[in-house]
Amino acid sequence: MAKSPRTSIPAPIIISILMTVVPLFATSALTAWAVSEESLVSGWNTQTWLMVTTLLTLTSAVALTPPTFLALVYGYFMGLIAIPYLIALNLCAIGLVYLFALFFDAGTTMPYLIKAFPKVEGLLTRFRANQLRLIFFAKLSPILPFAVTNLFFAIAGARLTQVILGGTLGMIPRTILAVWIGSEAQDIQYLLDHPQEGLASKLITIVLLIISSLGISFFLREKKIAEN
Repeated sequence: MAKSPRTSIPAPIIISILMTVVPLFATSALTAWAVSEESLVSGWNTQTWLMVTTLLTLTSAVALTPPTFLALVYGYFMGLIAIPYLIALNLCAIGLVYLFALFFDAGTTMPYLIKAFPKVEGLLTRFRANQLRLIFFAKLSPILPFAVTNLFFAIAGARLTQVILGGTLGMIPRTILAVWIGSEAQDIQYLLDHPQEGLASKLITIVLLIISSLGISFFLREKKIAEN
């Protein structure tokens, strides 16, 4: 009796799953460390923050440290002055994920997706014609994983300039919001356990989520219209 052929799962798909799960463990470990070493971190100077930001850029690129989580921590310790650090961190991490995807030839995953989900091909056509808009709305969302969306953009064939520009415009509002929430917190343990405690922060988060969802939905609706 002949054995049925094995179905191999493309590496980029496995990596994207890990990029969603691993940050949950990493943030738990970082939370425990930040709480226990609060006095140490409070004494860091500019040079130390620059070195730490460089390291965290690499960990963010490989999905160990979600930038929104880092923005809360940076806001708590540095206040609004943390914003330039985080913008640089986001931009460099976006670029690194894109380059990693090119290096590992992540685009080879697309034929598997198209074969499994034929409608993906039409969606990709719309995406390539409107890259900046979808990237912006995806990055504006407070719930879409940072590294996974970056990996998807690279797999889908987005241009690096579009990823950088759309990613920058989309992540600035959520970064500023997270930094502000962190700067207003009185206790880091409570902040990281309840990042959306305040009414204002909840409302802004909901607004960002609605705008992001409507923008992406409009993109999908245009696709359907174009096919009719």
